[in-house]
Amino acid sequence: MSASPDDEIDPDAPLTPYRQLVEIIRARIARGDWAPGRRMSSETQLVQQYGIARSTVRRAIAVLVDEGDVFVVPQRGTFVSKASADDAP
Repeated sequence: MSASPDDEIDPDAPLTPYRQLVEIIRARIARGDWAPGRRMSSETQLVQQYGIARSTVRRAIAVLVDEGDVFVVPQRGTFVSKASADDAP
């Protein structure tokens, strides 16, 4: 599934909310909302923006970390990997 950067989470969709968020974040990275090596929105900001639980946001970020799209620096935040930006269209 490919998401638009401006999509919202649909709790009734066949794709789970955390997977929807993964796709939305990837689309936002591709659009350039967050530059390579720069911090993206915090967990709290994503919770508020998308109206989902913090555990859902954490699960989405974990997937993005596992797949190399972002990396987490403790006490600093979540940052866009340079590799994911290189893959963007």
